[in-house]
Amino acid sequence: MSATKYIFVTGGVASSLGKGIIASSLAKLLQGRGYSVTNQKLDPYLNVDPGTLNPYEHGECYVTDDGAETDLDLGHYERFTNMPTSQANNVTTGRIYKTVINKERKGDYLGKTVQIIPHITDEIKRNVKLLGTKNKFDFVITEIGGTVGDIESLPYIEAVRQLKWELGNDALVIHLTLVPYLAASGELKTKPTQHSVKALLETGVQPEVLVLRTEHELSSDIRRKVALFCNVDPRAVIQSIDVETIYDVPLKMREEGLDAIVLEKLGLSSEGEPELKAWTKFLERHKNPKSEITIGLVGKYVELKDAYKSIAESFIHAGAANECKVNIKWIHSEKLTPANYATELKDLKGILVAPGFGHRGIEGKILAVKYARENNVPFLGICLGMQVSVIEFARNVLKLEDADSLEMNPQTHNPVINLMEEQKNVTEKGGTMRLGAYECHLKEGSNCAKAYKKLDITERHRHRYEFNNEYLKQFEDAGLKATGFNTETGLVEVVEIPDHKWFVGVQFHPEYKSTVINPHPLFVEFVRVAKSDK
Repeated sequence: MSATKYIFVTGGVASSLGKGIIASSLAKLLQGRGYSVTNQKLDPYLNVDPGTLNPYEHGECYVTDDGAETDLDLGHYERFTNMPTSQANNVTTGRIYKTVINKERKGDYLGKTVQIIPHITDEIKRNVKLLGTKNKFDFVITEIGGTVGDIESLPYIEAVRQLKWELGNDALVIHLTLVPYLAASGELKTKPTQHSVKALLETGVQPEVLVLRTEHELSSDIRRKVALFCNVDPRAVIQSIDVETIYDVPLKMREEGLDAIVLEKLGLSSEGEPELKAWTKFLERHKNPKSEITIGLVGKYVELKDAYKSIAESFIHAGAANECKVNIKWIHSEKLTPANYATELKDLKGILVAPGFGHRGIEGKILAVKYARENNVPFLGICLGMQVSVIEFARNVLKLEDADSLEMNPQTHNPVINLMEEQKNVTEKGGTMRLGAYECHLKEGSNCAKAYKKLDITERHRHRYEFNNEYLKQFEDAGLKATGFNTETGLVEVVEIPDHKWFVGVQFHPEYKSTVINPHPLFVEFVRVAKSDK
């Protein structure tokens, strides 16, 4: 294959129909045919990145190896394709405008009037083509956030129109819409899809493939009707029916022939079938567990499950690896009190204290750590969860009653969690934390070393505060050991209690690197210990 092929996935009728899952599934199928594929997300909001967004607004902020704070859909892309993404895989309107305005301020446009067309659309096109030209992928699958008709999405749709014109047969548009079922009349309705495609046509973009989200099977008559109204080949009207798990979607799309029709429309051979043996094996193990456990996830955004998306998915991957169904009990840390925490946590096989920022819900997280430590319940603390485990140990074992993080209490006399030196003069919040992949050296014989089966690892970070090394000897003498260090700075990355069944706190985010094909070793080990009766 000579030229990179560009596939655009747009959405209509309603948001949250699963554009990211369809884009990831198509990538998986093309990968299974031997092509190199990358996924990209174009987000219409004006934030430069999701890093400063409240998780209630936008769910989890996903971090890449190169330190980009990105949309949670990039997590899906990595989990499905087992390929790392980067800053280039997530573009926001905020970033596009910022770049264009900076160029204007520097005089790069030579005094021209700066406009949406061509300047903004040119910058969008440059970002889309960057992945194809720089990394030489066979396919770049670009998902456009929001729904067709949104004011915010218009420059992106216009950029797609221009790219289709420029790239000719090397570009294709897949439009995902909803076919609602009206229970009162017992009918599936195609009118919303017709209107959605009409709105897309008004912008000059003709989709080649339609993917219809539905709760009920679509008849051949409905498919023909949609094809006729929307100028689409009837074979290119693809059904995306509700499934048990998102990991079923690639197999459903293979049944529907999504990859075959896409290849055909792009002038490529669609002979043969994608190789999905490892994927199918994972699904079999996931759907046929031999045991079942419940692990408590203690966090402060639990009302919105997407705030902890990567953690929830990591438990699915680790559960399949252990042939064990992991049920997550979502526990709001603000609701844990000294009076009720023992009752709330008593039947759990493991406790995970989740990442987060700010002081809200911290005392509940400390109680969760206390319960896990005192009752020998397998424990995993991630980022703030690790910091909270240090605070709990300092207060209840070292008897430093006011021990705290400077983030929560700037006046504490015992800042066991301290602000990093390079963070002390930071005033802007966006993109200024310790972000992305850092190396860590593990101590031989530690729980982490046993899980990873190696001593040198690389993991992704997203934080401002660190373990205060001035207290290290006190902690180690009392039984909380530092078992992982950043090789360059000597900062503590991992803490463990060797006398405990399994007590691990990590400063990094292992959940970001767990995929279907490579479940994260820390989660796999956590689940293995939690389900064992020893």
